[in-house]
Amino acid sequence: MNLHEYQGKEILASHGVRIQRGIVANSPDEAVAAAKQLTAETGTGWHVIKAQIHAGGRGKGGGVKLAKNLQQVEEIAGQIIGMDLITPQTPPTGKRVHKILVAEDVYYPGESETSEFYMSVLLNRGKGRNMIMYSTEGGMDIEEVAEHTPHLIFTEEIDPAVGLQGFQARRIAFNLGLSGNAFKEMTVFVAALYKAYIDSDASMFEINPVLKTSDNKILAVDAKVSIDDNALYRQKKYADMRDIREENPIEVEAKEVGLNYVDLDGTVGCMVNGAGLAMATMDLIKYAGFEPANFLDVGGTADAKRVETAFRIILKDENVKAILINIFGGIVRCDRVAQGVVDAYKNMGDTIKVPIIVRLQGTNAEIAKELIDNSGMPILSATLFQEAADQVKAALSK
Repeated sequence: MNLHEYQGKEILASHGVRIQRGIVANSPDEAVAAAKQLTAETGTGWHVIKAQIHAGGRGKGGGVKLAKNLQQVEEIAGQIIGMDLITPQTPPTGKRVHKILVAEDVYYPGESETSEFYMSVLLNRGKGRNMIMYSTEGGMDIEEVAEHTPHLIFTEEIDPAVGLQGFQARRIAFNLGLSGNAFKEMTVFVAALYKAYIDSDASMFEINPVLKTSDNKILAVDAKVSIDDNALYRQKKYADMRDIREENPIEVEAKEVGLNYVDLDGTVGCMVNGAGLAMATMDLIKYAGFEPANFLDVGGTADAKRVETAFRIILKDENVKAILINIFGGIVRCDRVAQGVVDAYKNMGDTIKVPIIVRLQGTNAEIAKELIDNSGMPILSATLFQEAADQVKAALSK
C-alpha cells in the first residue's frame, strides 16, 4: 500500500526523524491558511507547493513549485489542485491531483552549502536481509545514478539478529562525506529512519532528497513509503491512510470481491488459479507473440459466480481482445470449473464479445473438455500449453 508524501512524513516524524514541515490543503484558500500557519510556526518566508499523488517525478511534471508570497501560494495551489499531473511514473493520461502539501522552505542561506543525498530502506530479497541504499547524488533519479555512476551508490546490509548497529550508521555518514554536527545528525537520522521502517512493517522507505541544510541539520525533504499489504491487519492506523483514488479502480473492485488482480498493458486477459500458474500463463501468452492484459488469480473456488465476477472485471479493460482461462484441477475439479465457465457465459449474454480459450488440466479434465465442447457456447477448449498458445494466436490473428 503506497502512501502520500505527507503521510510518510507523519510516520517519520513520529519516530524522531527530522522532516521538512508542511500542512495539507485541499483548496487554494486552505493553502493560504496553511502558509500563514507555517510562517507563524517555523518563520519560513517562502513556501513549497507539492502535488500529492502516488508517483515520483512530480517536479518534472510541474507538480512542485516555489511560492515567494501568499499571492503566489494561492495561484500555484489553484494551478496544481485538479490538474492531471503527468510524470515518468504515471499513466499517459496522468493522475488527478486532489490535495497539495504546503511545505516550509529549507534551502535557506547559512554558514555552509546545502547538500542533497539519496537514501532508502528496503529488503534485499537475494540475501533475505534489509538494506539501506544511499548515495551522494540526491535529488536525481536513482536509476540514472545506477546506470551512469554506479560507484556512487552504497549499500549497508542489516543483520536481522542484531539490527542496525551504530558503526553502520557512522559508516553511512562517513561515506556521504559528512563531518562535525552534520555527521552526528546523520547517524541519528539513519537510526530513526530504520526504526520507522521496521515499526511500520514497510516494504520501502525512500527519501530523495535527504538534505543537509546550511546550518548542518539533516532532514527528509521527501518521503516515498510503501507498507506491506500483508501486515495491514496489525497496522490499523496505517491501513486507514489508504487513498483508493490513487489506485486502479479495477484493482480496487477486484480486491473487494477477493480476487487477486493486477492490471497490465496487453490484450489477452488471464483467468488462472494459483500465482505460479498465472506467471506461467503470462509467459505462454508472450510466447504466442502477445502481451497479457492482467494477472488474475481466482483461487481455489472457481465456481460460476466467481468466474462470472472475474469475467466482468477482465472485460472492464477495453484493451482485452481475448481471454485465456488456464485452470489446474487439484483442489477444485476441472468439470466444476468448466460448468462454471459455461454458466457464467450464459448469464452474461452478449456482454462477452471476445474469444475465450479454456485450458483445463487435472482432476476430471476429460469430462470438463466434453462439457465445454458440447455447451453450444463459442468457447475454445485446450488441454496442452502449446495448444492453448496456438488457440490464442489463431483467435487474435483473425
